[in-house]
Amino acid sequence: MTWSSLEPVPATALGDVITERLRRMIIAGDVPAGAHLAEPRLAESFDVSRGPVRDALRRLESEGLVVVRRRKMFAAGLTTDDVVELYAIREAVETLALRLAHDRAADADWGEALDALATMRRAADAARYTDYAHADLAFHTSFYALSGSRRLLDIWRQYEPTFAVLLEITNAEDVDLGPSLASHVAILETARAGRVDEAVVELQGHLLGARTRMVHALSRLDTGRAATPPDGETA
Repeated sequence: MTWSSLEPVPATALGDVITERLRRMIIAGDVPAGAHLAEPRLAESFDVSRGPVRDALRRLESEGLVVVRRRKMFAAGLTTDDVVELYAIREAVETLALRLAHDRAADADWGEALDALATMRRAADAARYTDYAHADLAFHTSFYALSGSRRLLDIWRQYEPTFAVLLEITNAEDVDLGPSLASHVAILETARAGRVDEAVVELQGHLLGARTRMVHALSRLDTGRAATPPDGETA
């Protein structure tokens, strides 16, 4: 890819916009692993000052998508091993969040999860994959909020942006969003009924399926990129 192909960034929320765009490009492999992320070149390409670019790179470093070597920043990429590790971490913290939410049953308000599920159903019926992905993320975030654990929510917030991109990729791979929707319904129904062990099993199976689809999607993306000759300098 060539940095000259990037679109200028709006003046509002520059750091957030640049972070989001670079995150998506790194995860999708549009910026290949090992590419030098030079502040001056990125600033010129996005038509911004170096400050917002520097902030974006630091945020992506904290997410593990950018690495520093000899005071230079490089795209870390996302490998199959990375995906497996991310989903292992998520399974550990999200099942704990679900159990803690169950323990706080008297205070639990599943309204956010129900609202997200309703949005997912409408998006699935209309095949609106991006809308579905956003609601999907809100559905799972509600468990962390209900857990009552600030630290669990902080852990999730660190990785949530990465999973937002992963969800868009995996959901776009699904011709039929029905099975995904049914899985979410099962998780919520068993959780609301107080059958937390069943809900955890449903959640674990759901995350395993998402991980498997993401690994397959990465494999197809890698195959497509390998078949396309490079179009310019990445450093």
